[in-house]
Amino acid sequence: MLQDNYINLGKTGIQISSIGIGIMQWGDFRIDPSDTELNKKILEIYQVVLASSINLFDTAEMYGNGKSELHLGDCLRQIPSDVVIATKFMPFPWRIAKGELRSALSRSLKRLGLSHVDLYQMHWPTPPVPIRSWMDAMADVVADGLIRAVGVSNYSVSQTRLAHEALAKHNITLASNQVRFSLLHQTPVRNGLLKLCNELGITIIAYSPLEKGILSGKYSSERLPTGYRSMFYNKNYLHKIAPLMEALKQIGQAHDEKTSAQVALNWLTCKGAVPIPGARDQHQARENAGGLGWQLTAGEIALLDRISEEVTE
Repeated sequence: MLQDNYINLGKTGIQISSIGIGIMQWGDFRIDPSDTELNKKILEIYQVVLASSINLFDTAEMYGNGKSELHLGDCLRQIPSDVVIATKFMPFPWRIAKGELRSALSRSLKRLGLSHVDLYQMHWPTPPVPIRSWMDAMADVVADGLIRAVGVSNYSVSQTRLAHEALAKHNITLASNQVRFSLLHQTPVRNGLLKLCNELGITIIAYSPLEKGILSGKYSSERLPTGYRSMFYNKNYLHKIAPLMEALKQIGQAHDEKTSAQVALNWLTCKGAVPIPGARDQHQARENAGGLGWQLTAGEIALLDRISEEVTE
């Protein structure tokens, strides 16, 4: 059965694409917001995403101190569209009052040029403010119509359960938990988070789904990445994961020449997660969208599961 391009965000009824786009890169500190060529490039990426079946844009106040939200707001003003906007609140240790969340949300809304956002997420479960208190603050802004749904990010199994229970007291469902999840990082599977979220009807949003491009297939032990990637993905590591990369390539060829990246993204959607890869240009945006509209077979999923387990243990 062909996979639908859209799913419900948790139990909210908000329809999101099975693959979204993460726009952390739009807030890169090296970027000059007055750079007209850059603004044009971002608008072109936005247009490609709109032309595909992708409707979920994920950003955060932390991405470039609001630059990512500003760029998205500019795109929305130039080409209004009925898309789903998700952003995040960072609970810095010095943010200790409930009102801090409302103030931060107000600034995010101003940058985005919106009266409300579809999904507002706690970026990290940072102390000292208890999770219950932040969920109470979330419930307040839901009641005021400033956000449609509540999400968390980087929450463990126990923290997710706690957030879910705290919101339930306000008759609000926890919509999502955004965590690192990929064929090279299956912690949500191994620690039971994916299982819990499936049981509670919470959507897993997967960041770093292509592991900084490693799962795209453009690197190998003979073709090493440069810059900061080289510190984490060295020759030995790329040699170790070569069987997985070969499997991605072979499976892609069997599905009308899908790329390794598209196979890796589709695997996540088959797990019930919503990957949010970034896109530095139109080509990457189009390639990401190619992960939609088709589905891996049960045998292919099992094969990738097995090889992933072998190369990442």
